Amino acid sequence: MSPLLSILMPVKNTAQYLPACLDSIVTQSIPNWELIAINDHSTDSSKNILLNYAQHDQRIKVFDNTETGIIAALRLAFQKSNGRLITRMDSDDQMSPDKLATMQQALMAKGRQHIAVGQVQYFSELGIGDGYRRYENWLNGLTSKGTNYQERYKECAIPSPCWMVHREDLAACDAFRPDRYPEDYDLFFRFYQYGLTVIPSNKVLHYWRDYPERTSRNDPNYADNRFLSMKMEYFLQLDYQKDRPLVLWGAGKKGKWIAQSLTEKNIQFYWICNNSNKIGHNIYGHILKGEKYLDQLTQAHYIVAVANEEAQADIAKRLAKSGKLGSDFFFFC
Repeated sequence: MSPLLSILMPVKNTAQYLPACLDSIVTQSIPNWELIAINDHSTDSSKNILLNYAQHDQRIKVFDNTETGIIAALRLAFQKSNGRLITRMDSDDQMSPDKLATMQQALMAKGRQHIAVGQVQYFSELGIGDGYRRYENWLNGLTSKGTNYQERYKECAIPSPCWMVHREDLAACDAFRPDRYPEDYDLFFRFYQYGLTVIPSNKVLHYWRDYPERTSRNDPNYADNRFLSMKMEYFLQLDYQKDRPLVLWGAGKKGKWIAQSLTEKNIQFYWICNNSNKIGHNIYGHILKGEKYLDQLTQAHYIVAVANEEAQADIAKRLAKSGKLGSDFFFFC
């Protein structure tokens, strides 16, 4: 008998999409799972839908969130779960028929200290925009090689509803504590910090629904400044090296935010910019310098805050001559 697998799923006002989500779970190719669904104060018919499914399938267990919010719901779901393996699901998405079996098989073959992931595919009745499609392609490219941590400061590189870990490993990461949003990105960094090895995957295992009311589009907990603050916090904790010169490359909106943050923390850095109109200007007490200034620095490490993809490729090519992505230079956008 394969080990019990617990699916943690917060639910709030997704009645329109919940039946399709639940159908994709109950038709999984393996039977040994439990769904811990936490109703997070829904005002639509979500709870009734959950209870109806639970009446017909004893593997589905429904609880009311005793607090408020996704993190509290996930924390309660983890407390109520019994599985040796743990995964998360979003109540407006859908699983591929062999999602659980594929990740379980990969995780059991590798053992503790690993994280199973899968590729994702966006879908929407309104069509998928270029931004989301680029994110999907970027994410799946990393997942296919298991290099999800390499560009850890660019975006959350492990999709929140498409990972599976051993229970002990999730507990060691202090899962869903504290109440820090965006919770999926925070947990991603703790997976990295704890040293979980990503198992590569070439299979689409999760179908990610996009629609105007989606939480990540509307909740202020997922605003861009939250992501930047978290990136900076973890960079300084995990990757900043005081004995090496720090270079900030880019003086756009994000570059200025990072510069201001570093300045407020009294962290010395060199500020590089390719915009001739900005070179030589004094911003936050730092003189912006051109790319040629890098020749004067040795053993530097870099935060790259340049959004243009062509410029990123050129910068990566230059920095790769003397360093490595993910240890010597880091993209923040």
